[in-house]
Amino acid sequence: MFQGTGSSVGKSMLCAAVLRILKQDGLRVAPFKAQNMALNSYATREGLEMGRAQVTQAEAAGMEPSVRMNPILLKPTSDRRSQVVVNGRPIGTMSAVEYDRYKPQLREAVKETYDALERDVDVVVIEGAGSPAEINLREGDLVNMAMAKSADAPVILIGDINPGGVFASLYGTVKLLPEEEQRRIKGVVINKFRGDVKILEPGLNMLEELLNIPVIGVIPWMDVDMEDEDSVTERFERRDAGGEVQVAIARLPHISNFTDFNLLGSEPGVSVGYAERAGELRAADVIILPGTKNTIEDLNWLKQRGMADEIVRHARRGGMVIGICGGYQMLGETLRDPEHSESRIPEISGLGLLNFDVTFHSEKTTVQSAGSIRCENGWLSALNGLMLEGYEIHSGMNRFGARCVPFLYLNGSDAPDGVTNEGGNVIGSYLHGIFDTGSFWHALVNRVRAQKGLDENEATPMTMAEFRNREFDRLAAIVRQNLDMDAVYRIIRGEDVPCGRWKDA
Repeated sequence: MFQGTGSSVGKSMLCAAVLRILKQDGLRVAPFKAQNMALNSYATREGLEMGRAQVTQAEAAGMEPSVRMNPILLKPTSDRRSQVVVNGRPIGTMSAVEYDRYKPQLREAVKETYDALERDVDVVVIEGAGSPAEINLREGDLVNMAMAKSADAPVILIGDINPGGVFASLYGTVKLLPEEEQRRIKGVVINKFRGDVKILEPGLNMLEELLNIPVIGVIPWMDVDMEDEDSVTERFERRDAGGEVQVAIARLPHISNFTDFNLLGSEPGVSVGYAERAGELRAADVIILPGTKNTIEDLNWLKQRGMADEIVRHARRGGMVIGICGGYQMLGETLRDPEHSESRIPEISGLGLLNFDVTFHSEKTTVQSAGSIRCENGWLSALNGLMLEGYEIHSGMNRFGARCVPFLYLNGSDAPDGVTNEGGNVIGSYLHGIFDTGSFWHALVNRVRAQKGLDENEATPMTMAEFRNREFDRLAAIVRQNLDMDAVYRIIRGEDVPCGRWKDA
């Protein structure tokens, strides 16, 4: 099990790396996280919902994603409430206090789910959440040391050196735990290091002497493009203005499934950034409205910040605007939520860029979907027959008007999923993964390039599967070089690993 001194120390990424390494070494492996809090989610083959971090880890392990790998998913709907998804199905929205009361009913279910997964593989790599040393939350713990004890799993503790204070955070985390839990920690890893490891060696030796736990790796800062667990991501802070085609993604307060856009920057000449202000949209050639857990409230946020007006002006000038899932719903004329399934606001005017209305219901669509582009005219008609696949996670149904131009049909239906305006510059779809083949995005970028008087890019586009596998292998190579895998295998086998390696380095 990998635990951390806090959130965003690199647990998800190191789990993915070790899963990939173990798979490369011929083992059948699977990820597990008892409870995930994230808005990035995924619909399995059975139409069940799980966190994207474990989907990414399953892909690194070469496994079909399954809700057995993430039995509890919490999807925040506000600062104080979250939708609770158990074994892939939402059971309601709860406050932290309400959920804490409900937790005891979940312990046995989590244990049974884990045991069933463990029987099917050689090794399960378990991820913790936040820190095991949140002493105010110990009694209700499901996901850290309680999970390690339930699975009888040895623990490797990760600290992030990038913000400073890594030795204090590692030492403090261990010493705040009861002795029984301290003994479960068999190794320590320092993550995100920049520089010469020799500079660290005195501190590594002292840490080992203080804790009597070996430091089994110092992982460098890695420029590897992995899917992010949630909105606590460095991706939102990246600013790259060097591309010939500029893409701005609205950084909505309740943004979800922004993993849809990881592939976009791999297209030559394309720069991708996230925008929180109207001024950050003005230089964009393409504006993307992503998925969100609170469509109506996030649309209201766009209006309050002047971003909605900027998006409408961009579209009216012929600029490309794309909406996925909740962002797609925002492009319509009216959004209604009579059951308050997503928001306290019962009705709001949309951006009015596509001729449809949306009505939300409490029932949610979670399904894997596939279909093809079928468009009668316009630039999208050149893509007729192109197959796209992904998944849908949304509540709300669209009622289309006469001015909508259908372009994407899913799952053999005669009713369209994706529509565009008559000019073909405003496009919306519920399909997460619409860009994953690379071909649709490649064609869209080439259309923008042609409008700007630039030559089209004729290179073969990269698929998301190719992109992920490349990054998984890059990640595994870096981690294998900097993590003592012999020590990891000894920990897996239940053997002790001695301290002192840094004295001889």
